Amino acid sequence: MFAAAKDLLTSQAAKTYVNGLIERYGKLEEVRIDSRRSRIEMICTLNGETSAIGVTIEEYRVEVLGDKKYATVLASSATRPWLEAAMRDHLHGRKFEVPSWAAAVL
Repeated sequence: MFAAAKDLLTSQAAKTYVNGLIERYGKLEEVRIDSRRSRIEMICTLNGETSAIGVTIEEYRVEVLGDKKYATVLASSATRPWLEAAMRDHLHGRKFEVPSWAAAVL
């Protein structure tokens, strides 16, 4: 139960954080983080799209390098083939620094 509450709070913070990053492209409507399964599900409304888009990080890995944490996306999917291909090309295998507020819970 503690993990679910922690994931809910982290999901809310992540929504605010990601919306700041993508505001030029659209808006993150929903995000659900399941840290036990290393899975993140998101619903986005992107500018120019007529309906919401689902994005799932199906598996990620978190590692510590020095005093920082990094996340690497290992598998993902999307409800739009073009976005799924772009994620495979530009997201998979890249390390992303995890913000300090999220590092302890992912």
